[in-house]
Amino acid sequence: MDKKNAFGLIHIYCGDGKGKTTAAVGLCVRASGRGNKCLWTSFLKDYDSGEFFGQLPFTLYRGEPVRQFVFTMTEEQKQATAQEHTKRLQAVFDKAAAEGFDLLVLDESIASCNLGLIPLELLVQLLKEKPAGLEVVLTGRDPKPELVELAHYVSEIRPLKHPYDSGIPSREGIEN
Repeated sequence: MDKKNAFGLIHIYCGDGKGKTTAAVGLCVRASGRGNKCLWTSFLKDYDSGEFFGQLPFTLYRGEPVRQFVFTMTEEQKQATAQEHTKRLQAVFDKAAAEGFDLLVLDESIASCNLGLIPLELLVQLLKEKPAGLEVVLTGRDPKPELVELAHYVSEIRPLKHPYDSGIPSREGIEN
């Protein structure tokens, strides 16, 4: 099978557990290891975590860092974040198509969509109109039914046990 024909599916990594972003990074590393071009963007993050290390095996499309929780934002800050997220969503799909990327990761796109910062209708439209060979990964909690219906993979990551429940805070290099 031709490499390009093997791509083109939609993945969702969702749930309340640790590991959604980590799973997406792992898929990028695997795809990159096989010579595929990967494009990554993260919504609702400030890029100050271990997953954004120096020499990445994929292309990182940085957005405007989000340094506070949405519920603490003013309406103006929410509108500015929504404009930036919506514009960037369109831009990464355009870049992926124009530059022949094989894999596009939209980290925390589900959360951004659930918070009204990315229009669900736009995300669905872009997924339906994506290049046939473009594999797309979405991460976040509680994906909308419309997204689940479009997806070929839906993996739920749920915690059975977590150190936070025992009072152990997040640790650099493990949880952040």
